Amino acid sequence: MITNISLVTVYCLDQDATRDFYVDVLGFAPGTDVTMGEGFRWVTLRHPSQPELEVTLMTPGPPLDEDAAAFVRRQLEKGSMGGLGLSVDDCRKTFEELSAKGVTFLQEPAERPYGVEAVMRDNTGNWLVLVEPRDFTPDDFK
Repeated sequence: MITNISLVTVYCLDQDATRDFYVDVLGFAPGTDVTMGEGFRWVTLRHPSQPELEVTLMTPGPPLDEDAAAFVRRQLEKGSMGGLGLSVDDCRKTFEELSAKGVTFLQEPAERPYGVEAVMRDNTGNWLVLVEPRDFTPDDFK
């Protein structure tokens, strides 16, 4: 029986720079950092309030074939990769704090039926959604 989600992957072009962005700017904690086999590096992060979920920072390469890896690299370079949805307690305040740290936002905080949402980019081209959630029903979308 599946009990939870324990690992998600975020692709990046530079594991060190991306780890530093998530740790120093977004407040994640470093996790594992080991090199295995022929130069394969396993780098993970955890958020302090959700330590059971690890985010692995992967460079485009094996187990992807070269065509798939090249596609992922192109999407990262264009800033077109989806990333993570991050819950926040105050989206507008978090937007101000992260903007002051130089984070690029694609969308300023806006009211949505499910809460207040802002969209940002990490340092490698993934977009991240910040959501200050609120209760909603399907009727809120009409």
